[in-house]
Amino acid sequence: MNNQSFVLTSQEDLPPGAVIGNRIPKDYFVTQGQGESDITIHAGSYHLALKQAGIEMCNHITYSSILPGIAQEVQKPDHLVHGSVMENISAVANAEKGQRATASIVFAWLYERKTGKRYGGLVCEYNGHDEVEVAESQLKQSLQELYTHGFEEEYELKDPRITTESFVPQKKYGTALVAICFTSYIYPVLK
Repeated sequence: MNNQSFVLTSQEDLPPGAVIGNRIPKDYFVTQGQGESDITIHAGSYHLALKQAGIEMCNHITYSSILPGIAQEVQKPDHLVHGSVMENISAVANAEKGQRATASIVFAWLYERKTGKRYGGLVCEYNGHDEVEVAESQLKQSLQELYTHGFEEEYELKDPRITTESFVPQKKYGTALVAICFTSYIYPVLK
């Protein structure tokens, strides 16, 4: 088996007969937004939260909560193609008028204890109605729980970062959103 990795820009880049493995997210940006609507959530406040975050023109696919070690933060691109797929890790909280919407994400990096090399990242999301302090406290506890149940022995957890969007909508519906959005990928060639 050949474990080469490269960025695939077209099918012509693939060696004949190549088999590629699961792609690995490489570059990402973090964004956030909020929206309000008197009409509905999905085609209303949620869309407007995406618009404030600058990612409303994309189709969204949500990942679970793992960052690969190669992932690097970049600036949000100036232009995203209308209708393109935006894969992300996101926290989304919907609320009704007068009820708080709080969306928050914490992520931190695992470093190998023996080598100091960055192994990967852990991400936790909060989607709810609590005040910011309560949501962020819960996120820190969730991150610590993930770390101590599977990673603590071999890795150190460093560089935690929390991003939160929280507000009380004045219209009938409100949505708070935070997202880690992936913009490029590495394709491992298996053979």
